[in-house]
Amino acid sequence: MAKKSINSISYDDIIAAQGIVSEAGLTTPGHYSAEISALCGAGLYLKLENLQPTGSFKVRGALIKLANLDGSDRSQGVVAMSAGNHAQGVAYHAQKLGIKATIVMPTGTPFTKVNRTQRLGAKVILAGKTLTESQEQADRISKSEGLVFIHPYDDPDIITGQGTMALELLDDFPDIDTLVVPIGGGGLISGISIAAKGRNPKIDIFGVEASQYASMKSTLSGQEAQLGGSTVAEGIAVKAAGEITREIIAENVRDILLADEESLEQAMQIYLREQRLVVEGAGAAALAAIMTNRSIFEGRKIGVIVSGGNVDARLLSSVLLRGLVREGKLVRLRIEIADEPGELSQLTEIIGENGGNIVEVNHQRLFYNVPLKSTDVDVTMETRDQDHVLVIQTALKKAGYPSLLLSDTMPNN
Repeated sequence: MAKKSINSISYDDIIAAQGIVSEAGLTTPGHYSAEISALCGAGLYLKLENLQPTGSFKVRGALIKLANLDGSDRSQGVVAMSAGNHAQGVAYHAQKLGIKATIVMPTGTPFTKVNRTQRLGAKVILAGKTLTESQEQADRISKSEGLVFIHPYDDPDIITGQGTMALELLDDFPDIDTLVVPIGGGGLISGISIAAKGRNPKIDIFGVEASQYASMKSTLSGQEAQLGGSTVAEGIAVKAAGEITREIIAENVRDILLADEESLEQAMQIYLREQRLVVEGAGAAALAAIMTNRSIFEGRKIGVIVSGGNVDARLLSSVLLRGLVREGKLVRLRIEIADEPGELSQLTEIIGENGGNIVEVNHQRLFYNVPLKSTDVDVTMETRDQDHVLVIQTALKKAGYPSLLLSDTMPNN
């Protein structure tokens, strides 16, 4: 494929790229989820990019970009800036193509991501506390060493490569009438929109940003937005909308929706519970938006882009436990009892008789504001649901043990 100018990304380019992606073994399955469709009131067809060799769609664009480098650029090598998925995509193909790759990552990047990138043969440089500072270092390296900089999203070849997944999905499910796609810098939805509109000009395309990082939505609307903060969807936590991508999105995308933290966590939980799929926060953004905008999507046949599955085990564990708390399946009650022999035994017996499974008991005499001859007991337990919690609280209250539910997701009894 010949190199493209900024404004000449075409449907035919993406068709040509699809052959390269397929030959490299990077096609992924599409899957109709009856279970999640029932939850959302629409037909959901999942594009499982979390099953890519590096766990993310980023390998597609990286392949097309590196494949298009001429001999001189390949011999010099490439440099990229990333804290995760883009880094691994570039490193993966650079190793296969025999290209020297340098990846600049922020100093706070988790060791697991650093180690994965190094195992793929890349030289990793930790520089800068933020992605902006890492970007500046990558630019300096590019200029001083003559390396080709591989932008994570604002590049025609990257955009072309990402668009190939839309062709695969529409080949598998030609009746899809809507696509919902996560947006970080916009490379993914730009490529997908060009490919999908080339196949079906009437198809509706919606983008999704994390609510704390609505950079593309604010840029296109001309309204300033306060960006930043912690999010489970760090893969789309981008503060600056792409220059190339914003033009494509403005032309092809019907609307950009926002997903808050609770909806992102719930979507991750649903993927694991209903489909046994490990999906990162950014990869769950499309489902999060569909769940919180049912009136928009009801009855549609929706292609849902599951863009990645690279999530830290500790983070995933926290997301799942928080989900159990929201559903009333894991609760903590604070109960005041007399500081006398046998009281704790009687308390736990009542909980057990009513079906609660005690996980942890904290017995506190000194630090809570309780009478001298009393003590507060914090009991963490597994329950069936919120109604079951109320049954246990009612039984405790009847026995003289009023309880305080230490959660703001359920009423106290």
